[in-house]
Amino acid sequence: MATSDAIATGAEKKAQLDSLGADAFVVNVTRAEADRDSVVKLVRTATGIWFSGGDQSLLTAALYGSATLRAIHDRYDAGAVVGGTSAGAAVMSDSMITGNQFYAGVAGPVDSSSFSRIARHAIEIVPGLGFLHNAIVDQHFIRRQRANRLFSVVLERPAFLGVGIDEGTVLKVTSDGKWAVLGRGAVMVVDARGARVTAASQRAFGATDVKVSVLPAGSTFDPETGRGSLPQQ
Repeated sequence: MATSDAIATGAEKKAQLDSLGADAFVVNVTRAEADRDSVVKLVRTATGIWFSGGDQSLLTAALYGSATLRAIHDRYDAGAVVGGTSAGAAVMSDSMITGNQFYAGVAGPVDSSSFSRIARHAIEIVPGLGFLHNAIVDQHFIRRQRANRLFSVVLERPAFLGVGIDEGTVLKVTSDGKWAVLGRGAVMVVDARGARVTAASQRAFGATDVKVSVLPAGSTFDPETGRGSLPQQ
């Protein structure tokens, strides 16, 4: 649903999941279809729900406020696993990075893969699907050098933890709310909850006492306390 070729993407992901022992099925709906009882009943049979990559805004456009999304939340609350890759990871949080940014003198947001500055009012944030609270997720993080984007977001919104997930890497949220890192890369957590940030009236944009954690596979992190642990040597 996040791609222009949802049929092929869905079939490929179904085959991958089936090869791992799942009994997978594809849900590909428009916003109007996401309120259908037949779709809701199908989703309520799932023990795991996976969002593929592409454009996260397409996912929220189809699901935000829908009966299907409420059904997914109900399954999550009942213990189903909900996750996603790339765009499917970005939609997990309450507030979501779209991939658009703003430039001075340009009306409206601009789609860009390059984020060359840390600045206020530079990154577009919209509501996500609301499975991960008090955090904002960025993806392909270390490989694509997206620290500027995440710092810009978090310093403007210090109540949120910034979570940068690298390729081939998983941030697992356990039942007690703590985080575990799996895979071949790392997760970077930017915590500005105790930071001092320059006033919005100032032209300069900066901060002190920002905590940054780089967590390879085997690490854990407690979002409540802001404390992490590295894998045992």
